[in-house]
Amino acid sequence: MLTHPTSDRLEALGFTGMAKALDEQRRAGATFENLSFEERLGLLVDREATERSAKKLATRLRFAALRQAACVEDIDMRSPRGIDKSVMAHLIDGGWINRHENLLVTGPTGLGKSWIACALGHKACRDDRRVMYHRVPRLFQALAIARGDGRHARVLKSIERTELLILDDWGLSVLTAAFWTGHRGA
Repeated sequence: MLTHPTSDRLEALGFTGMAKALDEQRRAGATFENLSFEERLGLLVDREATERSAKKLATRLRFAALRQAACVEDIDMRSPRGIDKSVMAHLIDGGWINRHENLLVTGPTGLGKSWIACALGHKACRDDRRVMYHRVPRLFQALAIARGDGRHARVLKSIERTELLILDDWGLSVLTAAFWTGHRGA
């Protein structure tokens, strides 16, 4: 049987998940012998779909550049943050993102606002949405540099394509009049 050339051909065509699954089926031997052709092919296709989905998620998370590795499943609702469970369920659902609604997370320092924002961003990435995280002072600095080196329009276009823009640490630095006069019309 021409297993290795088939695996090589699958990889050359970009079906690395199928190639790995075929190699695993070959090594497992008798475990897969009782399955029909369609069942074995289905397992190969499922593996390819799973690997592509995982790769897309990893790309979305890398692009999002979330500050913290937080997941909504890890939010402790028993903590005294004053978070309403039904409101949090509504936020986790993500329908507000589809409706282009804004979310402002406020509260005292150390409450976990950034962590919750990152958790919601992570969930949005898992829901196949484009997410971008920025600390506001660094974003303004990056925009000023981009304006100087000719990348300003490209940076703004990247932000525009984002479905969920997380702006963290708003208000930690003073926005001077020079900032506002230099960014009119941007």
